[in-house]
Parts: sequence; C-alpha cells; structure tokens
Amino acid sequence: QVQLVESGGGLVQAGGSLRLSCVASGRTFRFGWFRQAPGKEREFVAAISWSGDTYADSVKGRFTISRDGAKNTVYLQMNSLKPEDTAVYYCAGSDALRGNPKSDYGYWGQGTQVTVSS
Repeated sequence: QVQLVESGGGLVQAGGSLRLSCVASGRTFRFGWFRQAPGKEREFVAAISWSGDTYADSVKGRFTISRDGAKNTVYLQMNSLKPEDTAVYYCAGSDALRGNPKSDYGYWGQGTQVTVSS
C-alpha cells in the first residue's frame, strides 16, 4: 500500500503562483493531480508518467507537473492562478504500467486546499 502526502496549498491572490508537492511512500509509475471545488465533482488536472505528461485544457499553459524519481515526489507548479482554480487538490498514484492517466489510480492523498482570491 502506497501512501501519498501532499503539501504546499494555501491562499494566494489571482495571478499568483503556488507549488504543490506530493511524496509517495513506495514505487509509483504514474502520478496524477485532481481537484474538487465545493459542490462540484472531482476533476482531472494533470498526470505524469515516464512516457510523458498530460493536462486538462483548463490548466494548459499555466500549470506544470514534474517528478523527482529519486525522491518519489511529484510537483504541480501553478502559475497565473484564477479564482476558479480554488479547490482541494488531490495527489493520486498508480503502480500499474497501463491505465488511463485521467482516471486509473489506486492511491490517493488526503488533499490540500488551494484558495485563489480575486
């Protein structure tokens, strides 16, 4: 069982930046970031594996996902933040070599709150 621990959330003004981190306790082939705003369903944000990365259209060009394999850590650099980015952000991990990067994850973190003020 892999445990994921996120950090880096907080309050930021619109146009600002935040970097989220997620540390995995075990081997993780693919990482993903998801978010859930109040009253809305959880949505895909970004994913990264050894074959590349992918993003939701709403964050392309503003968010960047990266990983440090030696540290079993994934990052989400969020720039040009907007009030609509306000949500609880969740890190997800998978040790499967195959799967849909936008949905197939077996491990989840506890979430970190990101609030963007206008």
